[in-house]
Amino acid sequence: MHRQRLIPWIFYLTLTLITALLGYKIYLNFFEQDFAANHAVQVKKIETLLEQKQHYRFAVLGNINNSVGIFERKIIPLLNKGDYDFVISAGNAVSSGGEDKYRALFGTLSHLEIPYLLTFGQQEESRIGGFRFYDHFGPYHFSFAAGDTRFTFLDSTGTTDYGWQLRWLDEILRSSTAGNHFMFSAYPLYPVDYSGLLRLGLDDDYLFPDDSRRAFTQLIERAGVKAVFSAELALFDRQTHGATDYVVTGGAGGLVLNRGRSRYHFVTVDVDGNNVTIAEQPLDIGQHPFWRTAESLWFFVYSLFYVGYLNFILLVAIFIAIAIWLYRKIFTEPHYYPDFDIDPDADDGTPLRTAMFTNNYLPFIGGVPISIERLKRGLTARGHPVMVVAPRYGRDDNQPRTPDEDDVLRLRSLLPLGKHQEFRLANIFSWRLVSRVRDFAPHIIHVHHPFWIGRAGQLIGRLLGVPVVYTYHTRLEHYAHYVPLPGPLFRNFISHALVKRFANGCDTIIVPTSSVEEYLRMIGVKKPIFVQPTGIEYARFAHRDEAAVEALKMHYRLSGKRVLVSISRLSREKNIDFMLDGLRLLHDSGEHDAHLLLIGEGHDRRRLEARIDALALSENVTLVGAVAPADIPLYCHLAELFVFASRSETQGMVVLEAMAAGLPVVVIRSSGIEDIVTQGNNGYKTAPDVQAWSRAVATLLGDDDKRRRMGRQAAEFAAGHCIERFAHSVLRAYRYALAAKRKT
Repeated sequence: MHRQRLIPWIFYLTLTLITALLGYKIYLNFFEQDFAANHAVQVKKIETLLEQKQHYRFAVLGNINNSVGIFERKIIPLLNKGDYDFVISAGNAVSSGGEDKYRALFGTLSHLEIPYLLTFGQQEESRIGGFRFYDHFGPYHFSFAAGDTRFTFLDSTGTTDYGWQLRWLDEILRSSTAGNHFMFSAYPLYPVDYSGLLRLGLDDDYLFPDDSRRAFTQLIERAGVKAVFSAELALFDRQTHGATDYVVTGGAGGLVLNRGRSRYHFVTVDVDGNNVTIAEQPLDIGQHPFWRTAESLWFFVYSLFYVGYLNFILLVAIFIAIAIWLYRKIFTEPHYYPDFDIDPDADDGTPLRTAMFTNNYLPFIGGVPISIERLKRGLTARGHPVMVVAPRYGRDDNQPRTPDEDDVLRLRSLLPLGKHQEFRLANIFSWRLVSRVRDFAPHIIHVHHPFWIGRAGQLIGRLLGVPVVYTYHTRLEHYAHYVPLPGPLFRNFISHALVKRFANGCDTIIVPTSSVEEYLRMIGVKKPIFVQPTGIEYARFAHRDEAAVEALKMHYRLSGKRVLVSISRLSREKNIDFMLDGLRLLHDSGEHDAHLLLIGEGHDRRRLEARIDALALSENVTLVGAVAPADIPLYCHLAELFVFASRSETQGMVVLEAMAAGLPVVVIRSSGIEDIVTQGNNGYKTAPDVQAWSRAVATLLGDDDKRRRMGRQAAEFAAGHCIERFAHSVLRAYRYALAAKRKT
């Protein structure tokens, strides 16, 4: 069990490491101070050094390959202490031409205490690296005189046309009066015997191109160039053609075999007037041949990464993250079902103290506040104390709590949201919140939203070591029009990801219907789920006060009309336009003089009023506005039928309440609604088709016997959803969560 807890921490630490390293690479590539035309600075230093100087010493090395282990840590200290005047790379100083490799090389070369120059080679040119070399260092081919010596650098990669270079080189050699001339070409100009040695992954064509090589060597040897230095092959080789030495040196950091001529080394060039001495400086860095070869391979891999260890850690971290992800997918058994070894009915008589966290609560009227209030009453009636954490709605956020709210912790509002300021962004950052909840000492934290106050409840539950139970009330994807983000992004991705992440961070989930459970499983929720519809006050809805009904009917002048009732917030996600279109069709048929009482308030009221006028339904629709919860049953008893078109419900509590009042219902098929309406038994559910919906309404209005029978069956169904049963079932989920928490 401890290992299971450790794996997520390792996983998230690995992701954090990857993020930090990627951020560092972005910083290096886009924000680090740039360097340009560095060769101009280095050439000037060499010219100053050799001015009127007959004796000097420089080092030539090749295949640095961004090496940290060999070049930076071993060769550079030798060069700094070895009485060298400057250093020249014969090519392949970087492992590739990527921007990060050039910046890494610049950082490595900054450890040199003497000037340096680079030859443009195959790896400098790779990955579109030529333009980076040009920007950071200078031209691919160039020549300069320092003292009595001329240094010439060729572009052997073909990036610069060979014919042009031949013309240029011929002019340089003809006009040169220097006593000594050294040239540098990354590709060798003569074949090298590498029999018995691995090619180390190089292309077969390691030489200067054959069709140009002869022309170049003729020019070089005719001019009496002292030496031509190349890299490319990971070995040391020296040949003499005419009066010119051709030296290959490729052991400054890349992969070598550490045997024979393939060994770590660099070349020392001593110049004393016209006397030039060229000598290999082998580096003995190994112990046993096996370990030396392994170390060579290690440094080769090491040199592939920017600043060595950082890129290596990045790669390893990515693989660790993948490995952990695969481990969790393959070897971790998901708990899709409750643990049947736990008995949620085992009641030891101890009262369970529950702290409920909600983003909205009474006096705000809505399905979630009403559901919470009913659960609170059901639990307290059974002797289980409840504290509700909710926003404050009064004008004065600092007003004292009223006596009847001793069990409600009201949080001061930071910001009212919505056109009618119906949503309050509460202050969840107050220490008073943590202090009051801790003093209450809850056994259970019950959260009702996956964000803000709900998220605060989840964090407090972790802080106190208390199991967190989450009731999924709201289909967030239907509220995309409230969120200041692109609608498809929130609707199709963010809303589902938010619910999944939050639910998997809780201990137990409560959902009102089986279709909602199916949705949570589909988006990847793995925690135990209990299906429990919200309780309704069945007795209050079933009771009919004839005198009050008649008085209300007179008030709205409904005598002789076929009354339909609907209860809904006046907002877009409730699909009220659909009902208005259906009502228009019903009236156009001429069969029934139906009148719709629409109970509820919302920011869409003015638009809906305009829509009612446009459809010529002003005499057939009454926007009742907000009604006190205690009066809702009375309005239901005014009607013959309950109609509803929302597709954003997780249960449709108002549909159940209408059923408790003996009303058959006509609804649109959707999650939540699908589970409580049985087709032809307690109502009709249709596709989102206005004509089909209108026909179902007409069918029930036209058949009194069917309507009464379905009304009785609706009431019988609703009777099974009383508050007492609701509280009992939620307590079972609480006990399960507590027992499961103890097992861990």
